[in-house]
Amino acid sequence: MFDSEFATATTQVTDGAVVCALIGQGITRSLTPPMHEREAAAQGIDYTYLTLDVRSSAIDSIDLADVLDRARRAGMRGLNVTHPFKQRIIAHLDELSPDARRLGAVNTVVFDDAGRTVGHNTDWSGFARNFDLHFGAESREPVSRTSVVQLGAGGAGSAVAYAMLSRGVDRFHLVDHDPTRADTLAATLRPMFADVEITASGTADAIDRIADADGLVHATPIGMAAHPGMAIDASALRPDLWVAEVVYRPVVTELIATARTIGARTLTGDGMAVHQAVDALALFAGIEPDADRMTRHIGELIAAEDAGLRRSA
Repeated sequence: MFDSEFATATTQVTDGAVVCALIGQGITRSLTPPMHEREAAAQGIDYTYLTLDVRSSAIDSIDLADVLDRARRAGMRGLNVTHPFKQRIIAHLDELSPDARRLGAVNTVVFDDAGRTVGHNTDWSGFARNFDLHFGAESREPVSRTSVVQLGAGGAGSAVAYAMLSRGVDRFHLVDHDPTRADTLAATLRPMFADVEITASGTADAIDRIADADGLVHATPIGMAAHPGMAIDASALRPDLWVAEVVYRPVVTELIATARTIGARTLTGDGMAVHQAVDALALFAGIEPDADRMTRHIGELIAAEDAGLRRSA
């Protein structure tokens, strides 16, 4: 598997390029490769970003240790990791950053100068940076964070919850369709944020919890192009409830559109996508990416994608 991709990597590295890749399932349309490559080019770096798209039938059998070894031998600088390998990859790494260790999830693997594999998590920092700029300390009008409800306690949810708690919350409630998963994440987070009241439940009492909250964070796949809809009934939304989204394709999800219709303040997920890429590119290439330029670029990519979809409709 991936013979041609690793052959390409070897050739590109031999020619002097920095080469990285994304591994996951269903990633052929990811916007991460063009974001990385264009920003690197703007900074005068010969940079190639490949995709290692694992077919569904191979998800359980793929040898991640072998993938890491082949990537390292090809001279690659590192890998981004997405669903469904963010937890599984950890067993095959030499070292974890403190945040990745706390979260139990890795989305960025760097091969250091000694050939060791070091796992990082830039999902949490990407969400945190997006929040800071638009809702938090660097925004014109920071939102209230006395009580926050988050929908979704999966891989993305754990990183987003960690980010949200690191920005200061008094009460934080996790909701997931699998109550056990919500409970497990809450139990993991409590020792890290001992001053915060962290609770969890299934979806049955979500609307009641949101009624008492200042803000709602959405971290489930619902709202993506392949999973349309909303994870919560529209009746739970209100004008004084801020709403932060993780999904960014489409940028304006049904949740964001509905919240805006009633006058709620909203934060879209494209900023998280940009800032996690900024942090990963910095780790891979040793540069300081221009976040504003990358934000403009992802806007162009999404607009072109939307235009293409309209033409084919």
